Amino acid sequence: MISKDCKIHNSVKITSPVNLYGCTLKKDVFVGPFVEIQKDALIDEGTRVQSHTFICSEVTVGKNCFIGHGVMFINDTFSNNSINFSGPYEKTIIENNVIIGSNATILPVKIVSGVIIGAGSVVTKDILEPGKYAGNPAKKI
Repeated sequence: MISKDCKIHNSVKITSPVNLYGCTLKKDVFVGPFVEIQKDALIDEGTRVQSHTFICSEVTVGKNCFIGHGVMFINDTFSNNSINFSGPYEKTIIENNVIIGSNATILPVKIVSGVIIGAGSVVTKDILEPGKYAGNPAKKI
């Protein structure tokens, strides 16, 4: 299902089934099967989103990024000890040329350009220096 509320460039390649609603997909984006991208998420030019990935509201992914299989983005850290059903949600910013390995979990953070996140890592804090990060919580290696 693709919602009429999405802004999808005509060069985008989508492998169904997917759930896309209210998101923006820019030029030359690839979206694999079983992906959900929610309202107010933006995926910039040349980025690949592999299968079984969940990109929630308020996530921005920059240009030429690679999001591995089964990556989960989180926009509510339950900081008030309850579920936030209606927002506002916390923002996540992934800059350009970032690689996120399969099954990583990304909390509401900023990740600068030129970062590699290892498979299975959990990113709990901003990553402000390019490099390789892995673990739970993810640390520079």
